[in-house]
Amino acid sequence: MGQPDYDAELDARGLFCPEPVMMLHNRIVEISPGAVLKVVATDPSTTRDIPRFCQFLDHELVYSGEDEKEFVFFIRRGE
Repeated sequence: MGQPDYDAELDARGLFCPEPVMMLHNRIVEISPGAVLKVVATDPSTTRDIPRFCQFLDHELVYSGEDEKEFVFFIRRGE
């Protein structure tokens, strides 16, 4: 299965906890409910933090994966 289509992107490469999630929090409100945000990060803690972020704020983690030391997440914004 390939990666999903997305409406916006957040590049959090080179940033460390808590910066990627702080940037995600700011960026997700800029897209429409139901739209998909692609997040690319290099901090391994995002594999724990981003799924929790989605769970607590009712966003859907559509896809997550690792590609050559980069972590990729696709998040559908909740209502």
